[in-house]
Amino acid sequence: MKKIFLCCAAGMSTSMLVERMKQSAASRNIEVEITAVPVSEFDQIITDADVILLGPQVKFQLQSISSAAAPHGVPVAAIDMMLYGSMQGDKVLDQALSLLKNAQ
Repeated sequence: MKKIFLCCAAGMSTSMLVERMKQSAASRNIEVEITAVPVSEFDQIITDADVILLGPQVKFQLQSISSAAAPHGVPVAAIDMMLYGSMQGDKVLDQALSLLKNAQ
């Protein structure tokens, strides 16, 4: 099962988006594990992650997190602010799945 991590400032604001993504995955019979974590836990999750998405509030860390994730082969991207703000879990899930597909 692929593991998708959403990193934000404290891991709290992203939990509702994670639930929407899980609902979208379930409705499409896609088996993925989706978890929200604070960006400060990046070092603990990098070896378990298949893809990492960053919330808009930590987008400024995209370059450093991408560089740290590269040796592990883990793609990293920022979630579009409009998708995040409107809690479009289906579209954010599509973004994560696209990153997974391109990484293989």
